[in-house]
Amino acid sequence: MIKPTCEDTFLLKKRNLKNDYFSFTFKPYVPVKKCKPGHFLQLQLPNSDVYFRRPFSIASVDSNGSIEIIFKIFGEGTVLLANLAKGDKVNLLGPLGVPFKFPKKNEQTIIIAGGVGFPPLMYLAVEMIAKGHDPKSIHFFYGGRTTDDIIEKTRLNKLGVNFYPVTEDGSFGVKGLVTKPVEEFIKSSNSNMRIFSCGPTGMLKAADAIGLKYNIPGQLSLEAPMPCGFGICLGCVKEKTDGTHARVCCDGPVFEIGEIII
Repeated sequence: MIKPTCEDTFLLKKRNLKNDYFSFTFKPYVPVKKCKPGHFLQLQLPNSDVYFRRPFSIASVDSNGSIEIIFKIFGEGTVLLANLAKGDKVNLLGPLGVPFKFPKKNEQTIIIAGGVGFPPLMYLAVEMIAKGHDPKSIHFFYGGRTTDDIIEKTRLNKLGVNFYPVTEDGSFGVKGLVTKPVEEFIKSSNSNMRIFSCGPTGMLKAADAIGLKYNIPGQLSLEAPMPCGFGICLGCVKEKTDGTHARVCCDGPVFEIGEIII
C-alpha cells in the first residue's frame, strides 16, 4: 500500500461543467507519480466549520505536478468547495485506497459509469491507452438521468474509445438504464471481457449481477462515508460475501465483482 502524504496545494484551474458539476485542478501536488486510477484524496476545506475531510476520486494527473478532481454539489461541503476561487489553498491527504488492476490487452474492457462515478473511470481509460491498450477495445457506457448528467463528452470522444451514452429520459443516447445496453453488448460478443464500474449503488449492484451472471471478472469502485480515509474510524465498513467485513477506504474502494454485498 502506498504511504499517503498530507500537504497544502492551490486551486490552479476551476471549470464549471454545469448542472452543479465542477472540475478543479490543484498544483503543486508532489505525489502525482504515485497516483493510479481508483485512488482517492481526502480534501480539507479551508476556513470552514466542516470538520471532517471529504473524499474525492482522482480524475486525472499531469507530470507537471497537477491533479484534478471532478465533483457535483450535494451538500454543505461541496457547496463550500464549489465557491473556492483560483489561488485558494486546500490541504490534500493521499493518494489513498486500492486502485484498479489493469485488464489484459487481449480483453475487451467494459466500463460502466454513472454520475460522479465517471472521473476515476475516465482516468482508467486514459492510463490504459497510455500503456498501449487499443482505444477501440474500451467500451465506455456512461449513464445519467438527463443529457446534463453526461459530462466531458468532448473529452471522452477525443480518447477514441467506444462511447455509449445512456439517459433515463432519452435526452441523449439510448433511453433507459445504463446496464441494459451493457448486457445487450455482452450477449452479442464472444470476446474475453472485463468489467469496471463506479457510480450509484443501484447501478453497481446491477453491474455486479451482470458480471456474476455471465462469469465476467472485473472490479467495482464503491462509495461510502469516509471521515478518516485510512481505516481508523470504521465509518465505511461493508459486509463481504464470505461473511467477513471490509473497510471501503483502505481495503477498497476497488473490490472484485462478487466480493462485496452491495
